[in-house]
Amino acid sequence: MYSGCKRSIPLSVWLCIFSYIKKNALVAQCECLKAVFLSSLLNPCKCNHLFLSFPQALIKYYCYEKYFNHAVNAAAAAQRKFSNDPIYTFFHAYGTLMQDREVIQELDAKVKEDRKSAPPKSLYYAGTFLWLLGRNDKARDYTERMIKFSNGSREGIILKAWIDVTSGKDAYARKAGKYFDEGLKERADVFALMGKAQYYEYRQNYSGALEIVNQVIVSFPGFIPALIKKMKVLLNLQDWEQTVDAAHRLLQKDKNNPEALRMLALHSLCRDGDITELSNLISSLDILEPHNPELYYKIITTFLGFVFLQCGRNEKVIEQTLRMVERAFSVASGDSDLATELGYQMVLQGRIREAMKWYIIDRDRTSVSAMTGIIRCQLIEGHLEDAEQKLEFLTEIQQSIGKSGELSYLRAVLAAKKRRSQEEVTNLLNDAVDTHFSSLQGLPLGVEYLERLNPDFLLEIVKEYLALCPAKVQLEESSGQASAPQLQQCASLLDKVVKIVPGLLQGVFLLAKVRYQSGDIDAAQSSLQHCLDQCPSLADAHLLMAQIHLQQGSVALCSQSLELCLSHNFEIRDHPLYHLIKAQAKKKMGELTEAIQTLQMAMSLPGIRRAGSSSKSKNKKTELSSADCVSVFLELAEALWLNGEQHEAAKMMQDAINEFSGTPEELRVTIANADLALLRGDTELALSMLRNITPEQPYYIQAKEKMADIYLNHRNEKRLYASCYREMVEKLPSPHTYLLLGDAYMNIQEPEKAIEVYEQALKKNPKDGALASKIGKALVKTHNYVKAINYYEAALKTEQQNFLRYDLAELLMKMKQYERCERVLHDALAHEPGNKRPIHDDCRYLVLLAKIQNKVDKKEEALLSLQRARDVQAKVLKRVQLEQPDAVPMQKQLAAEICAEIAKHYTSQRGYERAVKFYKEALVYCETDRKVMLELARLYLTLGEVDACQEQCSVILKNDQFNEDATLMMADIMFRKEDYKQAVFHFQQLLEREPDNYPTLSRLIDLLRRSGKLEDIPRFLDMAEKHSSRTKFEPGVSSSDNGDICFKYTGEPNDALRHFNKARKDNDWVDLINRQESEQHAVRTAEKLLKEIKPQTPGGYTQLRILENYCFLATKQKANVEKALSVFTEIANNEKDHVPALLAMATAYMMLKQTPRARNQLKRIAKMDWSIADADEFEKSWLLLADIYIHSGKYDMASDLLTKCLNRNKSCCKAYEYRGYIQEKEQAFRDAALSYEMAWKYGNRTNPTIGYKLAFNYLKAKRHVDAIDVCHKVLAAHPNYPRMRKDILDKARAALRS
Repeated sequence: MYSGCKRSIPLSVWLCIFSYIKKNALVAQCECLKAVFLSSLLNPCKCNHLFLSFPQALIKYYCYEKYFNHAVNAAAAAQRKFSNDPIYTFFHAYGTLMQDREVIQELDAKVKEDRKSAPPKSLYYAGTFLWLLGRNDKARDYTERMIKFSNGSREGIILKAWIDVTSGKDAYARKAGKYFDEGLKERADVFALMGKAQYYEYRQNYSGALEIVNQVIVSFPGFIPALIKKMKVLLNLQDWEQTVDAAHRLLQKDKNNPEALRMLALHSLCRDGDITELSNLISSLDILEPHNPELYYKIITTFLGFVFLQCGRNEKVIEQTLRMVERAFSVASGDSDLATELGYQMVLQGRIREAMKWYIIDRDRTSVSAMTGIIRCQLIEGHLEDAEQKLEFLTEIQQSIGKSGELSYLRAVLAAKKRRSQEEVTNLLNDAVDTHFSSLQGLPLGVEYLERLNPDFLLEIVKEYLALCPAKVQLEESSGQASAPQLQQCASLLDKVVKIVPGLLQGVFLLAKVRYQSGDIDAAQSSLQHCLDQCPSLADAHLLMAQIHLQQGSVALCSQSLELCLSHNFEIRDHPLYHLIKAQAKKKMGELTEAIQTLQMAMSLPGIRRAGSSSKSKNKKTELSSADCVSVFLELAEALWLNGEQHEAAKMMQDAINEFSGTPEELRVTIANADLALLRGDTELALSMLRNITPEQPYYIQAKEKMADIYLNHRNEKRLYASCYREMVEKLPSPHTYLLLGDAYMNIQEPEKAIEVYEQALKKNPKDGALASKIGKALVKTHNYVKAINYYEAALKTEQQNFLRYDLAELLMKMKQYERCERVLHDALAHEPGNKRPIHDDCRYLVLLAKIQNKVDKKEEALLSLQRARDVQAKVLKRVQLEQPDAVPMQKQLAAEICAEIAKHYTSQRGYERAVKFYKEALVYCETDRKVMLELARLYLTLGEVDACQEQCSVILKNDQFNEDATLMMADIMFRKEDYKQAVFHFQQLLEREPDNYPTLSRLIDLLRRSGKLEDIPRFLDMAEKHSSRTKFEPGVSSSDNGDICFKYTGEPNDALRHFNKARKDNDWVDLINRQESEQHAVRTAEKLLKEIKPQTPGGYTQLRILENYCFLATKQKANVEKALSVFTEIANNEKDHVPALLAMATAYMMLKQTPRARNQLKRIAKMDWSIADADEFEKSWLLLADIYIHSGKYDMASDLLTKCLNRNKSCCKAYEYRGYIQEKEQAFRDAALSYEMAWKYGNRTNPTIGYKLAFNYLKAKRHVDAIDVCHKVLAAHPNYPRMRKDILDKARAALRS
């Protein structure tokens, strides 16, 4: 039965195995094992080590990880494959034995007997046996002895390396890597490779560990432990996505693998709060490891910290963990740890008395965990004296048992229940947090880290902190003061927990509550919305959301939240907070009677008149905090007072004083009484009440803040205002009170004193980043920029305040020290890839760097910085979606802004297609961002993609029907489609709502001009003038008035100049002035006016250069014209298809008599797509090219250009004049008359030359009366106009007479 390769195993090991088998009446197997043992002594090993190393490594892994049933099954499979090799029989027996703890000690003792006479192989397996039992020191002795006797056995060296790396002693573990390398010299050994990966993991070189594990997977594809190790290493690298993928791949090879199922269960709990995978894990353990209590206990402790998941404590998680504990206890009923665990399970279910029984049943009376459990129960039951005695005992022996965060927490709970000082309770809670997190130092993200993190325990600490905080919300934007230190500690604690366990919705809710109480309303609302998306029935979240809506003044949304809360949990009517918020909403709407009725209903709730009591409603316990109860009293008193029922209000306030006398909430009543005194205008009474609150009492700081507020806002006494905060510092010196004093000095514009106080506070708390930042900002506020820069640089040298780098960079940018700012940002970005600094910091630095590079005209470098920022932000988003789902909207907004900046860069370089791509990407991140949608619409319009532009504008106007930019673009689109009626309609919509919107008015006038409806303009100008008595003095109306359009385009330059002169000091209209001036008046005047222009954009600067060089053209001196031409050419080369520059070049060439060159530039413009931005330049270029063609006799080509011009501007006088000239040349006098008639109309019938030509063509077309009328009009304005009377008027009269 047992033949083949034999191994030498210590006699004592076999004897113990025999005794175990005999005890279980397995006599036949016992005889077989004896035969195996005797055979192993007589026959040396002749097996192939390579073939045997794989199954042995697998079995050792299972034994080491305590998967004993797996080890038994793997050993049985190896026995069948390798002819029942005795080594696998040994492992089979070991796995079986380890599931019965009573035999282990007997076996361990008998191993010692055979040490002196055992051969090397026996020593090797004895060492393996002891190592698997966790006796590393003994195992090392056996292994070193074996290595010595076998002249450096490779197997022994590998085992020694494993013993060292798992010893928990750094001195041994550091040497393990060298031993593993030595063991791997001859050949690849799976056991050694896995050990090398373990060594890298110990040294936190997770990339190296992953590389080794991948090597094992390639060399030994069926080796399951390698896949498990890879999964764990990926989690160490904080890559949940790949960890989950690895778990799924593992399940494809081993469908019930407990480690994969545990990882998936952890992922589901941490990320989504889902317990489905936990059920699968338990079912798998029931099948695969039914008699392994140690493994059950190991799994239980992993998941116990996750009982707070979705809507409060998750009963399903507790049920599952209780089932596992009970199963484990049924297998090992004498296990004290399991008994203690059962006690804790009872506590979680609120079964305190049963829990006490389990803790007392614990056989090990010195068990610290059992005693801790008893203390917890006694605190819950209110047996404070008994709890205090036990806590004192445990505190005394802490040096021997090790410091415990839970012990400090229980001491804090006891101190709070005994109403000791807030400072004492806070210090104990701080100590609990510090002790708890010190145990996590050096641990990578993994199963052990999540187990030790214990989120449930941390949430309990947060609740104790919150109980110490003021009940009233602190509004940072109004007070400018820091929130309570307890709130800051809560925020720090919850940020860590929620980042690691975002599925912990109770943690997210508490974070929202902390943010709300700290005054960060937007962040609180974001967190709450995430909670409600995941768990709509979370009543507390609905109540807090209602409070936020009320704070924001949205009474309707507040009522909606209350209704939703009630629909999900009808029993919320028994909670005073529900009625309190409802009453506050009624009060805000002015419905004081209803508010009073609601509060009176709350007063009738069971237990409301017993602070901190509990009532039973429909067999369920409703916890009523004293803060909730006192709030109802105070709110009712205020509502009664406001309703004119002063006597009832005073009575209610007296009831509150009586009800809460001797409790911490008594002081809230005193502060509320002071508020009522203020409402009566009695500030002295309010101050005298507040002065009675002493530093030893809770709410002292709040009372002093109220006094300070009275001095500042009611009495305007800044000195006394500051003295309140100085007294706080004297009585309660702490970083927080120093911070409040500094903020107070900032509020009364005394930043120098604030800086001194901040510096003192920073000495007390050198790691406080917010405080360090305040000092820098205070220095900036005093305009002491040099000192601010020196301060930032000195702080950065200490390497404790690296986050100040951003503040320093912003300050340097503000001071226009761009080179220095760029250097600071490059230093910030120059860090090692493994640096633990948050990667979103890099994103902020890169965005700021891009701004700087743009300012110093490093366009390409700016683009590269933005693209790097985009890549970094993509990583941030990927991580945030897993770690902080409530922060996803904010991070998506930032990603959208980065993409939009990249798009703007490409737009400025006329890379429109790429710009469209990045604007679309921005909309993927934030699909409702109107700014991005508008920019994309403008881009589509520039590209001539009218339908795409219209689609974007329609989406914007659907959500914001009065959006000005979208309406203007829709008008432009309608104009391009020649739907002038719709175009005007869009402008009318805006102007009817805001008649003095001058930019819109100017655009409308331009549109009416282009659509040939100049006669409609006065109506809109009249609307603007009637809107306000000041309208006629506004630069906008002067520019939009007849000066800009009606006078300029109707041939009345002097009137146009008068109106432009009114508008010349306004930045929005100054470009119009200079353009008109340069066209209408002498060069000197134009140059003088051009000096007044201060361009705000790169495009404005380019336009100014063109206008300045037009002044050179106006001199008509060849040298000046050539000089201007060189500038125009430079601009055209730098900016592709720049229409104004190309037109200016053509104008210069015409002045230099180089008509072919001018024609080439104008033909280039003629081939471009028309855009509204360059509409005037397109028109001028088409007219100039038409003029060239007319002089060359190319009338058809000229006519095409004129038609193009009139399609875009139906009021273009010059185009009608040119067309009339062509028709006249072609003897088509009737058509020519019609064209000149239009030119005469749109020239406001003032140009005598056009009048002469019109009259002449009327005469030729035999329209003699019309010819006479035109002659009279011309001669009335220009009596001496040459040949008008002789050539036309007299002939027309003669023709009529005949």
